[in-house]
Amino acid sequence: MSFLLKSTRARAEAWKPLFQKALPDLSFHIWPETGNPEDVRFIAAWEPPADLLQRFPNLEVLFSVGAGVDQFDMSAIPEHVTIIRMIEPGLTDGMVEYVLWATLTLHREILTYLAEQKQHVWKTRHNKIASQRRVGVMGLGTLGTPVASALAHAGFNCRGWSRSRHSVTNVTCYAGAEELDAFLAETDILICLLPLTDATRGMLNADLFAKLPKGAQIINVARGAHLVTPDLLAALDSGQIGAAILDVTDPEPLPADSPLWTHPNVLITPHVASNSQAETAGRVLLDTVQRYLAGERDFPSKVDRSKGY
Repeated sequence: MSFLLKSTRARAEAWKPLFQKALPDLSFHIWPETGNPEDVRFIAAWEPPADLLQRFPNLEVLFSVGAGVDQFDMSAIPEHVTIIRMIEPGLTDGMVEYVLWATLTLHREILTYLAEQKQHVWKTRHNKIASQRRVGVMGLGTLGTPVASALAHAGFNCRGWSRSRHSVTNVTCYAGAEELDAFLAETDILICLLPLTDATRGMLNADLFAKLPKGAQIINVARGAHLVTPDLLAALDSGQIGAAILDVTDPEPLPADSPLWTHPNVLITPHVASNSQAETAGRVLLDTVQRYLAGERDFPSKVDRSKGY
């Protein structure tokens, strides 16, 4: 029985000794070295090897080394294979930090001050406090919920929207398509943390922007394909959207000739909002494997194929 890792050197260096010490009977291989393919029961990867079933006929569990699984071709993964996405403290903490920074950047009009600094302009503005700013988080999953909680703790007037009903302390929660418009109408800064599915692809579009208060601002830390870029550019130019911070784009890397690069009201970071941390992720992964080997099959991070996340 063996475990195959197809990922970064940092993860390999952190995870292999961890697994070897705790599970000495489970062989640990680092791609492209696989050992006997018929022995592979577990694979951890961002993008799994091609011809998965043919190459590894006894695979039981496929782990994503990231929070999402939209990069997986579900049609190529046999139904009997359990798919588990990454839920670990380092990934969550990183996302909370980034979104707090991005929200404060928009809340305190830092993009405007940066532009004026380049022009040597000294101009003061009246500041709102956090409780006067309505912040909405789309997606109340394993990342969205702690993000919403942190924003509420920081004093923001926070609300959240998700497909199914959630309850988050000090966060006004909305659910389902029938409550989306009400959520949008009361959101000054919109944060996208939705999973990427057929239902959410292109959701950040002209119709949605029109339902936000004029001048609302956007933070996208989910997937680039959630956003219809021409619609955002048009909304920025019309003033319907005041500014956007984008950590994800479609495609990635963002082409050099994209107008997003030079738009004065757009700030871009290269998909760095959060990454799984090798040490903490390794411990979470090891714990999951140990529980699986002990017979457990129900994990909070297990992917529901019918939902796509």
